[in-house]
Amino acid sequence: MATIKILDGGLGTSLGDQYNIKFDSATTPLWASHLLVSDPATLQACQQDFGNAGVDILLTATYQVSARGFALTKTQAHPDGIPASAVGPYLTRSVDIAEAAKVHDAAAVALSLGPYGACMIPGQEYSGAYDAEHDNEEALYVWHLERLRMFVEADEGKLGDRLHYVAFETLPRLDEVRAVRRAIRDSGITAPYWVACVFPGDEGVLPDGSDIDSVVRAAVGPIEGGKAPWGIGMNCTKIHKLPGLVEKFGTAVDAAIKEGIVDAAPSLVLYPDGTNGEVYNTTTQVWEKPDGLGDNVRDSEPWENQLAKVVNDAYDQGHFKEFLVGGCCKASHQDIRKLKEQFKIK
Repeated sequence: MATIKILDGGLGTSLGDQYNIKFDSATTPLWASHLLVSDPATLQACQQDFGNAGVDILLTATYQVSARGFALTKTQAHPDGIPASAVGPYLTRSVDIAEAAKVHDAAAVALSLGPYGACMIPGQEYSGAYDAEHDNEEALYVWHLERLRMFVEADEGKLGDRLHYVAFETLPRLDEVRAVRRAIRDSGITAPYWVACVFPGDEGVLPDGSDIDSVVRAAVGPIEGGKAPWGIGMNCTKIHKLPGLVEKFGTAVDAAIKEGIVDAAPSLVLYPDGTNGEVYNTTTQVWEKPDGLGDNVRDSEPWENQLAKVVNDAYDQGHFKEFLVGGCCKASHQDIRKLKEQFKIK
């Protein structure tokens, strides 16, 4: 019988859609993480919505956290930007809020960490087109390690011990997959981690052109002094792409096991977006619906039914026995509640 954990949904889009919070890179370079500074009560309410939906894992509001993002965030106390020396309490607050949103003791907190591209202005996580200074594995390793150490040093060095998982999300490049594995190894954080990549095109490859076999080998292959991820998979990807992508992931994992690259299959991590035809415009920084689309363009089968079918089919194929399932952009707490209902008798 499959082990299925339910993850939460799209925090940033839920803050916008249900709490009327507006974001733009000029005034809120930390995006949803800005509420750790400006409005923790609203952030708590939004995360509580997901907690009340009965999720097993809550992501912290830290996806776009970076030292530069804080330095560009101006407050009354820090009119020139929040310095690195003042960041720790906000990082601690992110875990405090996620912990408070849990509704059952077994629920876990995962540290949400986007790719370097998510912290660029404008964001480049869907293209992987990074600036020259960060356009290689070594530079990305250093950047991710420095960010992880911000968390390690917070709460008098105790914050890392409060994390149940670390989530590296929306990775668009193969070198960044390798970089985050090296960074978590050297960070001092011992919590299990997962690696979720993004597949915005129709070719079934990363934005940098890497195929899924290469992604799996980079994610689960041996790394000196490091451990394999607890889970691998994809997030922020259109749901209709999942069946083909999951099949390729399963085949690649099976091949890696047969070759002795990994001993057992990791958990499969799936949290696709819950869009209703909208596409994110990185220039205008808003979700836009293409001309000619009606009000309801989700496929005739509900989103939660489609995702449950992907999980059940993957389990039947035998590649994976454990799953982490949730939603990304535009997936609301109502969607996650309905998704959880799909697995009540599983």
